[in-house]
Amino acid sequence: MDTLMLSRLQFAAATFFHFIFVPLTLGLSIIVALMETKYVRSGDETYKRMAKFWGKLFLINFALGIVTGITLEFQFGTNWSRYSAYVGDIFGPLLAIEATVAFFLESTMVGVWVFGWEKLSKRMHATAIWLVAIAGNLSALWIIIANGFMQNPLGYVMRNGRAELDDFWALITNPYALGEFAHVLTAAFMLSGFFVMGVSAWHLLRKNEVDFFTRSFKYGAVFGLIFSVAVALAGHAQGNLVAKVQPAKLAALEAQWKTEKRAPIHLLLIPDEANQKNSVEALPIPGGLSFIAYNDFNAEVKGLLDFKPEDRPPVTITFWAFRIMVALGVLFPVLAIFGWWKLGKLTEYPLYLKAMICAIPLPYIAIDCGWAVAEVGRQPWIVYGLMRTKDAVSPIDPSQVVASLAAFVVVYTFLGAIDIYLLAKYAKKGPVH
Repeated sequence: MDTLMLSRLQFAAATFFHFIFVPLTLGLSIIVALMETKYVRSGDETYKRMAKFWGKLFLINFALGIVTGITLEFQFGTNWSRYSAYVGDIFGPLLAIEATVAFFLESTMVGVWVFGWEKLSKRMHATAIWLVAIAGNLSALWIIIANGFMQNPLGYVMRNGRAELDDFWALITNPYALGEFAHVLTAAFMLSGFFVMGVSAWHLLRKNEVDFFTRSFKYGAVFGLIFSVAVALAGHAQGNLVAKVQPAKLAALEAQWKTEKRAPIHLLLIPDEANQKNSVEALPIPGGLSFIAYNDFNAEVKGLLDFKPEDRPPVTITFWAFRIMVALGVLFPVLAIFGWWKLGKLTEYPLYLKAMICAIPLPYIAIDCGWAVAEVGRQPWIVYGLMRTKDAVSPIDPSQVVASLAAFVVVYTFLGAIDIYLLAKYAKKGPVH
């Protein structure tokens, strides 16, 4: 493999692995803050124990997320130096704001929260975890704005062969970035709800601390239900933007080869990318794709054959990643609704509790598939319409990337094992009396 493919694999591996930690950090911080706020208002010690128990799991995830996130930024200089030179004037301010404002506030307040129990007033201590939650989510906003520029570049001018910042307001109000942020945030909150439900289900199945974990399950069910619906709505809105600014990605999502009005969605569809057609097309919904893309059943959808071959994204990966994401997205509200409906007598439904334990990894899979759609579907562009990925890679020997890729795999496997071990250990241990 050449330097380009190896660098792609390395960045993809690092990004997918890092994003295992990000959504749980974003959502669980909010859940812990809500639990502690309930304790402050009610004085009920159970909610304090809940905040401490789920807060410990949050801290484990938060710490490992920091470690895996740092390596991503290094790759911009090592593997993607031409890209960094091209957009450094735009990425620099965004990453600086994320690091110096959001991340440092989050890190400082984590320390205050961890060591402030019994030292601060109840309200001040609860304020600390809210600041952690707010700063963490703001940190994600700046990163998403940077990614949004790659998807839909705005607020720049071309000068001296590079993109330079021209309109900061246009950059940070990029509709694609804001829609992407809404989609990521609702997905993260949903994932956190399912994590809480899954861990609570493990204890309820064994009838450990039934009241404690029934209350915890309720928080998870509320998040899981509300945000499994919200993420679908945000995804639909983002799909409208994709149709507008990245029509080739839209066509790849649905393996739409020919341009047509009233374009259908096929419930059974198997793409044949090599022959530029679909090997199976069955059960069409007339106008379905036109409606989803443009909110108009009669709208014209541009097909892949109307794009130059070198401008088309990889269809197979984009198509199936999208299908997996959507299929899981249909399952999530069903699981959350049943849990909410049977809340209070969950111990009578052991099969459901076992299903919720098994469901813990499913939101992670759905989110990573969503990122595959976003990033693979943007190819062959690293900055859509401005810079191709092949022109962004560093001029280095493939052997150097092979060595770093191997190191990443080894180190990340080790870190992943630590994370799973610690989360499982303390989740199974249960709350401190």
